Order: sequence, then structure tokens, then C-alpha cells
Amino acid sequence: MIGAAGVLGVAGCGSSDDDAAGGPVELVYRLWDEQQEVGYKSVFAAFTAENPGITVRMEVLPWDQYWTKLTTELASGKAPDVFWLTVENFPDLAGKGVLAPLDDLLAGAKLDLKSYHPNVVESYKYEDKQLGVPKDLGVVGLLYNKNLVAKAGLTMPEKLTWAPDGSGTFMDVARKLTVDKAGLTAGQSGFDAAKIKQWGFCSWNHSQTQWLNWIASNGGKAMDAPYGTFEFGGAKSVEALQWARDLVFKWHVSPDGTRTNPPTGQATEMFYRGEVAMFPANNALLPFALPEVKFPIGVAAMPAGPSGRTVVINGLAEVMFAKTKHPEQAGKLITFLGSEKAQKLMGDAGYVIPALNDTAAGYTEYWKKKGIDVQPFLDSAAGSTVNMPIATGWTAKVADINKVVNDLYLEKGDAAKVATAMDEKGNSR
Repeated sequence: MIGAAGVLGVAGCGSSDDDAAGGPVELVYRLWDEQQEVGYKSVFAAFTAENPGITVRMEVLPWDQYWTKLTTELASGKAPDVFWLTVENFPDLAGKGVLAPLDDLLAGAKLDLKSYHPNVVESYKYEDKQLGVPKDLGVVGLLYNKNLVAKAGLTMPEKLTWAPDGSGTFMDVARKLTVDKAGLTAGQSGFDAAKIKQWGFCSWNHSQTQWLNWIASNGGKAMDAPYGTFEFGGAKSVEALQWARDLVFKWHVSPDGTRTNPPTGQATEMFYRGEVAMFPANNALLPFALPEVKFPIGVAAMPAGPSGRTVVINGLAEVMFAKTKHPEQAGKLITFLGSEKAQKLMGDAGYVIPALNDTAAGYTEYWKKKGIDVQPFLDSAAGSTVNMPIATGWTAKVADINKVVNDLYLEKGDAAKVATAMDEKGNSR
């Protein structure tokens, strides 16, 4: 969902040496999203206006190439001056001395970490040192096809609820939005679950927007603590995983894993094509979804489970290479990126929900002009939230875990066995 489609402006790594004799300095900033690159042109123009003699060159790499190149560079002692980092990749870099501690820089710039969303702050803290400036909020919400909802004669409830036994307003809506080829909805007499043409929901193997949320809102845990032990095998977690499966094979409101399982699944595309009415997604999907769909998009908060609504926050951070040749100038850049001016420039242009508290009004207004009310994302971010798992080696482990979870959506093995296998993969050393 967040991979870039091409390479823009890539020319080696690391900053230039123009300042060797006190001249101008060019810093290198790397990211993977070509849409946000457009917004950052305004950000860096504002930065240079405040810091004459310091310019920023952006390198935009596709997702896979981004991490491959960065890993190679860091191993050789070279890297961009400032670059993006995810929660998943942070633990593997945090203890290697390649990320500059930022506490003193932030304090010097009068940037108070308490002013940012606490989930994103904590995601990039290691041994009591802040190694990343909170950039944005990736919040999980429920996108829906307004045309299909209206056609079904429905009004999206203000609050959706779910329970493992299938009770709650969410299931009622999902069944009414699931239609077979004869025009019958799930739950109607004669409904043919083998000949569905439109699904009410898409339950698929995506940790951030799917099963991690079900687990949390059912009172379960993915881990006992950051860098701790995985607990997918707990009773409440297993119950939530079973619910994810039941949406497909018991309640018949979602396509199965033959259509949706990664790496070849078409879950997002099915929503774009109008084959799925409700689709859980990170707010970052909106700029990519809007050009693809031929229907108005609505946004609802994720359904509240037995333990209430808890959603995953997956915010990015901007980090500074510890061995940058220009620590003073890079320090000015990274603190500027955490400032209200920079965060509002990106938020007001609709690219991100800023991680800095009380700066999202422009983001809301931007999407309102596009006909989309994004307030449910913001309301969810202000409520009960959890982080993505923070574990050393998570990027490698999650690939193995996903292979196991694929079986959940193919009805292979029971949920408890799947959960046990997930713990084995996650807790392996």
C-alpha cells in the first residue's frame, strides 16, 4: 500500500562535501513514496529559506529497493543524512549505533516529545534514547463504498460493534452488503454462499489493518511487552483469529484466501473494483485509492469488540544517520521536520495525519473538499490504540508468520494451531 512506483531523483547516497571550505551544504533525504515527494518540495523550500546555504536532495526508491540499498549502505558506513523508518524495521537498527540519538537536538529546538502522539514516540525509543522524530500517524479505519451502502438501503451506524459469536451491528451490516448472483443477501433464505458477487467485508491476512486489531479489541495481546514474548496463543487472541476466519467460512461475508492471501492476493483491488463494500485500511491508502475508484468513499471507525475499540497506530519516523558528514546541518533538518510548520505543510496538503498533536485540522479540511470525512481516523487515534509489534528481527519473522496465517484464510488447521505456530515463529531466536 505504501510502495513507490518508480525511482525519482536517485543519484548515489550520502551528502555532498560542498562545505569542506565553509561553502553550501547539500543533505540527502530518502523516502519511498513518490506522492509525498511532491509535498516535501514545499517543506524543504521552507527549510532552506530558514537555513540559507543548506539544501536538500531527495532520493525516492521503491519499497523493496529502499530497504535493500539502506541495509547495504549502513553495513558499509554510508547512508543518507536523514531517512524514513518504520516500526517494523526500527528494532533491527536501534542497537547498531547507526541512528543518532535526538534527545538533545529536540530539547535544543524546544520540541517537546509529549506534544506528539505517544504511540509513535514510544515506537522509536531505545534504551531511553529517542532515535526518531515522529512523522505521521498511520491509523486503521474502515473505508466503505457509499454507493453499495445506499443501494442496500443502509445508513452506516455511528458505532459498529462485533463479538466472536457474530452478534453486533457490524455483522448485520456486512450480511446485508453481501449479495449472491441471484440478488439475495447473506442471511436471506436461499442465499448461495458458493455464488457470491459482492462481499460485505474483506477479512484477509494483513496484520496492521486486520488481525492485530481484532486481537486488541477482543482483549488479547500480540506481545507481552516491546522486545518481549509473542502471545498469539492466548485464549482471547485465538478467539479473535477464529473470528477473522469465521467472517469467511461461517458467516460468508468475505472472500477467502484464494483471492486475498499475500503475496499474490487482490484484496485492495477487489475494493477498488466495487466487489467488496467495507475495507479496513490505513489512512495512508486514501491518496492511492481515490484515483482508482469510481464511487464515493466513506470512512467509519473500526468496529468495537468485547473490550471496546482498539486500533493499531503505525506511524513513521524520520531518523538521522549517526555518521553523517554534516551533523550540525542534518540536526537542523530533522528538528525542522518535527516542527509545526513542516508537519502542517504535509498535513494541510492531505498527505499525512501529522504526529504532532493538534495539527490535523488542515488534513481534515483537505479531505473534506474531496468529499471524504476522515474524522473517524482522528477519533480512533485519540482513543485506545496499540503499536505494531516491536521485536528484534520482526521484518524477517513477520514473513514467516504471514505464511502461517495464510492457512487461517484457507481453512487449513484450527485457529489454536495457527496461533501456536505464530508464537513459534515470533519467539524464535
